[in-house]
Amino acid sequence: MPEISKLPVIREFPDPFLREDGSRVTTPEEWRAHRATLIEALLYWQYGHMPPPPPPSPGLPPSLKLWTTGRRTRENLRAVEETSEAVCDGLGVMRRATLVMGPEDQVRVRVAVFLPRDAAAPSPVVLAVEPVWEEHLRPVARRMLERGYGFAGFDRHDLDADSPDRTDGVHPLYPDYDWASLAVWAWGCMRVMDFLETVDGVDAAKVALTGHSRAGKTALLAGALDERFAVVAPHASGTGGAGAYRVMGRGAETLALITSPDRFHYWFHSRLALFAGHEDRLPFDQHFLKALVAPRALICIEGRDDLWANPVGTQATTRAAQPVFDFLGTSGRNGLHIRPGGHDTTPEDWEILLDFANHVFRGAPDDPKFHTMPFPHDE
Repeated sequence: MPEISKLPVIREFPDPFLREDGSRVTTPEEWRAHRATLIEALLYWQYGHMPPPPPPSPGLPPSLKLWTTGRRTRENLRAVEETSEAVCDGLGVMRRATLVMGPEDQVRVRVAVFLPRDAAAPSPVVLAVEPVWEEHLRPVARRMLERGYGFAGFDRHDLDADSPDRTDGVHPLYPDYDWASLAVWAWGCMRVMDFLETVDGVDAAKVALTGHSRAGKTALLAGALDERFAVVAPHASGTGGAGAYRVMGRGAETLALITSPDRFHYWFHSRLALFAGHEDRLPFDQHFLKALVAPRALICIEGRDDLWANPVGTQATTRAAQPVFDFLGTSGRNGLHIRPGGHDTTPEDWEILLDFANHVFRGAPDDPKFHTMPFPHDE
């Protein structure tokens, strides 16, 4: 990659169809090849590079006995400390385990899956970048089960403790990779998806990935990179997530602020901080992440009064990514819901996610609430 001073100034959103040699992508087949170029730019400048899935371990039992009865298994991970209990007055079953994987089986991630009890067919699942077994999320789990969805999640802190310390979590196990915290957590989403593909009762073709705030940034990154996620639903993800760098609403968190040594610089690769005050030299903006989700389905859920998370910039990236969804034939799958309120997760937010998932997975009609554009100008 060139030095920042040698990158061109691009004041508008960079064109996602434009190749490095100046030619443009003209067919979906060319877009498939072009994705790798966009991904490399995002990883190099912003998130860092993550390792591939853990390879099979010679001593790893391939069976996940509690979770599978004949479905395919993965030899690169296993579940231990498994439990199962009825929940929500018998509406469903919550299964918990610790996933073991990676170098010398040293990567351990706690997971849980709620599934509807006695479902006639495998269920679609909402995967949250959250420890969904915690009591404050039990009402959400109940609502998922009532609407015929599974609810899964994991504790991202098992992989990275959300601090600048690089001697904890997975970092010492993968010294050859320059991944920052968001990339670590996104890799965790992918490994939990590996696991969900083995679980009886899960329709692995219908998994929606979501997260709030920093977990929303994580969900958008993982959903852009891993095409197994059929719906990607970042919530209030802001700077480094769905919000733009080039379009900043009043009171929005800037690139300089988020990458400050006193704040969350460690979420990103150190190269990103070099663009503070030079955002017009970024060879991408966050609409590239959204474009990488296409032709799958994306909905960004925001609070209109959550100024720090830059809902104006999120609306702008939604508009900027729309040509890619149009090009790939899924114009209506680029969703945005902006409600009144601030930086919190409300029951309405979960309902919107499920309504959108019903539109994608179950053929429910499209709805204007999936395409709210409250700001007359993205500025």
